[in-house]
Amino acid sequence: MNVINGYILLAGLLLFLSVLGSTVSTRLGLPLLLLFLIVGMLAGEDGPGGVLFDDFTTATVVGQIALAIILLDGGLRTRIETFRVALRPAAVLASWGVVATVIPLGAFATWLLDADLRLGMLLAAIVGSTDAAAVFALLRNSGVRLNERVKATLEIESGANDPMAILLVTALVQLLLQPQETGPSRLAVMLLTQLGLGALAGVGGGWVLARLLRRLHLAEGLYALLIASGGLLIFAGTNLLNGSGFLAIYIVGLKVGNRRSHATEHVLRVMDGLAWLAQAGMFVVLGLLVTPSHLLENAWTALAMAVFLMLVARPVAVFSGLLPFRYRPRELAYISWVGLRGAVPIVLAIVPVTMGVPDSRLLFDVAFTVVLLSLMVQGATVAAAARWLGVEVPPRPEPLDRREVWVGREAALDLLEFRVGSGSAVEGRHPDEVVRDFGDDGESRCVALTRDGERVTLDARARLLAGDAIWIAAPEHLAGRIARAFSEVSGELNADAGFFGEFVVSPDCAAADLAASYGLQLEADETGLDLRTLLVRRLGGRAVVGDRVRIAAFQLSVRDMDAAGRITSIGLKCPRPDGG
Repeated sequence: MNVINGYILLAGLLLFLSVLGSTVSTRLGLPLLLLFLIVGMLAGEDGPGGVLFDDFTTATVVGQIALAIILLDGGLRTRIETFRVALRPAAVLASWGVVATVIPLGAFATWLLDADLRLGMLLAAIVGSTDAAAVFALLRNSGVRLNERVKATLEIESGANDPMAILLVTALVQLLLQPQETGPSRLAVMLLTQLGLGALAGVGGGWVLARLLRRLHLAEGLYALLIASGGLLIFAGTNLLNGSGFLAIYIVGLKVGNRRSHATEHVLRVMDGLAWLAQAGMFVVLGLLVTPSHLLENAWTALAMAVFLMLVARPVAVFSGLLPFRYRPRELAYISWVGLRGAVPIVLAIVPVTMGVPDSRLLFDVAFTVVLLSLMVQGATVAAAARWLGVEVPPRPEPLDRREVWVGREAALDLLEFRVGSGSAVEGRHPDEVVRDFGDDGESRCVALTRDGERVTLDARARLLAGDAIWIAAPEHLAGRIARAFSEVSGELNADAGFFGEFVVSPDCAAADLAASYGLQLEADETGLDLRTLLVRRLGGRAVVGDRVRIAAFQLSVRDMDAAGRITSIGLKCPRPDGG
């Protein structure tokens, strides 16, 4: 019992220190995942902890389960509308992008290590795919709002590129150990099986779990356990059938998360904690597995690999894969830079070790160092690079809090909380009067008003004061409009006017009318278009918030869009008198 309690004490202490250290990582601007790795390394045999841990099988099990939970949580929080924006380009990156990264990187690794071409390609395949855990965690906690095209591309790519990476690693291990039994036809069948079974199991399993979630009535804490256990069941079953369990569980999350039910809010709240636990546990265990003194022996090799990957191989893959999709050069540069490596390369690097591939420990140490450098350099500059490359859009006004009250099996009431901003247009007005500004369809109403922690009676004398908190029952699609009214200062330019422009115009406005008002010259076939159609035509495809089009010295920007992807508001920026 003392031994068992000692292990429990050690595990609890490491996780406790990792969570406390999150405040330090925030102040230093370092990714939290990097901190988890460092805690594990400090507890290992070369650190103050002195824990000897070299069980690669246990580390693989922990890594697989943790990655499955993280992908499930990522899928639950990804809106299906995201796929309308970036499914095809992300699919290209998840397939061709991995191959296009591995080929130049493998050639470079072969030259650098003076090794067999198959070994160099294997090292490239191990670090060739982006990591869902790193991408989801860093993009969603970076403090910047990326334009939807860039964000969707990075997230979908990281969630879908594991099958190709696993295929390449498996094939190259077989080429090294059993070259006579590996052929192109077998690899093609393996890839199709991975993708086909993964997609089929994900769609089918997700449909079943979503139906169960809507029909079952359980204790609140059990809904998330139902989804997590069901997701792991589908993940492991798909793997046993030689499909891609990672792809399957990501699709399960998408199916469940995009079918709202009375249990959705409970699931998301608990899954958030499970995903953080999975990330912390996985990176701490992987940190324990590595021996830092061995990393130093191959530090220069790993540094050269990381630099070549970040500055050559990844950009080649991104530019060659996404150029047909009309991405702006700045967007391509950002997607190239945020090709984050994390737990997946480390877990893949364990495969050659357990299979007995010659020099596999070298591959593991180099891959681990490449991940460290990626998190330290790329992970720490996610926000700065977004601002420098201009792919950030102003933060959207949001409610302080959201709640769902289910009034039936299929019907829910959205409760939104807002804070009254000082000098805002709603200050001094009656709450019901403010709510009527957003439609008189009867769907919206004020349900509670608090001031200094005390509830205020909603009678005829009630007025909104700066700092008040108000709860409004309103459809979710009105949340942005209401939040903007409560936060913007009346009579002043919006905080995002510098980005979108000083004026807001309707997308249904005739382009010819705007051109006539400002003396602008349009193409002959554009004079009969409305501004929405004009923007979409000039952008050459699906628009996202933040897209801009220039007409002479004037600039039109996509300011707001609805859930169907239609432009609902356009910003107009006029030239300054000095010509700026």
